[in-house]
Amino acid sequence: MAHLSETETDRSSQPPNGNGLCPLKVLIVGAGIGGLTAAIALREQGHDVQVFEQSALATETGAALHIPPNANGILRRLGIFADEFGANPMERITEYSAAGEQLRSLDLRGPNKRWQHQWLLAHRIGLHNNLKAIATSAAHGKKAVQLNTASRVREVNPKKATIVLEDGTEFHGDVVLGADGVHSVTRKFVPGGDVKAFPSGKSAYRFLVPKDAALNDPVTRPMVERPGEFCIWYATDRRIVMYPTSNNSTLNFAVIHPESESADQAGNDWTQTGNLQRMLEIFSSFDPAILKLLGKATPGSVKVWKLLDMETIPRWHTEHLALLGDAAHPFLPHQGQGAAVAIEDAASLAVVLPLGTPVKEIPERLLLYHQIRHERASRIQEFSRLIGQDIKEKALDIQGFTNYNFGHDEWDNSTQALREWTWKRIPNAYWRMPIAFGPMPGPRQTHLGVPRNSTKSTFTTASIKLKTSRTLLQNLFPPSRQGWRFSSPDTFAYASFSQTTLDKMEWLGGSGYHRLGFYVHGVEYVKKDGSVIKGTYLPILFESLADPIISNREELGMPKLYASIDVYRRATSYRIRAGWQGASWGSFHLEGLVESDLASDTRGSIDGEADEGILSYKYVPKSGCANKGPAAEEYTVLDAFSEVEPGPKPRRAYTATKASFEIDPLDWEQLPTLHHVISRLAELPVYEIVGAKIVEGEGVLDVSGARPVE
Repeated sequence: MAHLSETETDRSSQPPNGNGLCPLKVLIVGAGIGGLTAAIALREQGHDVQVFEQSALATETGAALHIPPNANGILRRLGIFADEFGANPMERITEYSAAGEQLRSLDLRGPNKRWQHQWLLAHRIGLHNNLKAIATSAAHGKKAVQLNTASRVREVNPKKATIVLEDGTEFHGDVVLGADGVHSVTRKFVPGGDVKAFPSGKSAYRFLVPKDAALNDPVTRPMVERPGEFCIWYATDRRIVMYPTSNNSTLNFAVIHPESESADQAGNDWTQTGNLQRMLEIFSSFDPAILKLLGKATPGSVKVWKLLDMETIPRWHTEHLALLGDAAHPFLPHQGQGAAVAIEDAASLAVVLPLGTPVKEIPERLLLYHQIRHERASRIQEFSRLIGQDIKEKALDIQGFTNYNFGHDEWDNSTQALREWTWKRIPNAYWRMPIAFGPMPGPRQTHLGVPRNSTKSTFTTASIKLKTSRTLLQNLFPPSRQGWRFSSPDTFAYASFSQTTLDKMEWLGGSGYHRLGFYVHGVEYVKKDGSVIKGTYLPILFESLADPIISNREELGMPKLYASIDVYRRATSYRIRAGWQGASWGSFHLEGLVESDLASDTRGSIDGEADEGILSYKYVPKSGCANKGPAAEEYTVLDAFSEVEPGPKPRRAYTATKASFEIDPLDWEQLPTLHHVISRLAELPVYEIVGAKIVEGEGVLDVSGARPVE
């Protein structure tokens, strides 16, 4: 009768970690290299991990394996340095005919430096034992992975993330990972995964020989004396692969031959003992020196098994279950990438399931894992099949295969894929240059699209309103002037210089900045359909910080430039100085400040009139257009007062009994980027200072209502 394990708990009662993020309960089926790597990587992410291994000791067979650069980088990231427990660098590849004639030899000591991490040759037991030791030890504040041996899984429920052992014990988690090898039980619970591996037509003898045994024999010594040398002897339908491991002290052999010639010995697993004499007979056509090298194997140490292949399954995941390693994609051994790709799978899973992953998102994230990994693993599988063929229809691009395999960092690759997946899920994300880094944080929302809270931000706005020439103001309309006009036919018009100090801005980490704008009142814009928008026109807005300038220019079309803006406030006076790189071009004075009634317009319009909003003109040139040619974007923008609720909340207001300002255009040397703007502002005659005021309050508009008018 099934019973519940002690791991079945309500996740809502599971305590979060120190960051307030809840770990996932991860159940991993299989304690091979892929399963243990996944356990370590997910544990390092902060999750609670249990591993279930069907064998009693979870040991690996006594053979060697490659740790190519694409896998070595991941292991090192996880704190596993294979060169510290006997793995030695791959230094040379040499190929021979069956007669012992050297066909080619490639020194890898130079090319090995092309990759960020070394290509190592390791003892499988050494790697496995280190993975097991690291997984089952607490480290870096993370608790040990619980390794359950002699725990054969008979059933998986992907929807509930549960597994059932042969004795009926049931374990509940949040995600189940099937790392149980080529004869996977978990695979059959994935749609389309109820397939079995089949013999590829080849079998392999595997065994280890002490290198000294070959070095001490003058016949075999020339074949083994160079360190880190990977050797292959080829016949038409069989080959011998040999390379050193364990600090070049042990020789690993994979002796590949037609399956039919050892069919009475070979099984489908790695534990079947082979017959040494039979192996020598199968390779009797090879040079006697090679046979003597093979003959140094201890008879009882020779294992033989069929090399299995499997049809590519369409998917590796369903609901809360995902496969990795040979359970998803068993490899033929002809590239030494089987363990490496399993390690890559483990890294990818750890990346797409970081601490804080919501349980409800697990199916989507496992789909992402499949999308990241399936094509690459399948492609390397096919490379391995091609390399293992006896007769090749065309020359293979071995260097191309190597570059594809080695030139990849799955941790970084999956990290970017997760970023892009996250970005796509952000509704109405703000994107602006530089686009490579994803959506931009700004005054309206965070990098992840969470709306900003600006209700506690503060503002102090000082404005001076003047009566001036309508013609000169009209000359500041956009160059075409089509659709732009003043409401009044008078020869004079009104404008304001308005300076605002913003503070306690969430999007700026609680700090703020200054802005200074020139606003033209009583303006109308006639749309193509004949309807009229009445507003205040903003030809220029200076700000003292790059971030708001860029965000408003690109996202909303505000005509912003940089200026230094200094504010001096005293009990009854308010002074503003604007400049650029130490050159002062504007000074504004409000004196005799007297507290007054708050304005009724809580939206804080510049003029205090019933305008529809602030009108501006957006122009973005196409790249490479030196003149004002075709624009990437060009249109009138309205920041409508009615679009934003709630508006700013004025708390205090002051009226100035005296106000003045002075604009000094300086020259091109002093204002190399602003002279053309400041000189135009300096042209404006002051017929009269109509009024000046200061308003203080809370709640800062994010200008998100700005839109093209048509």
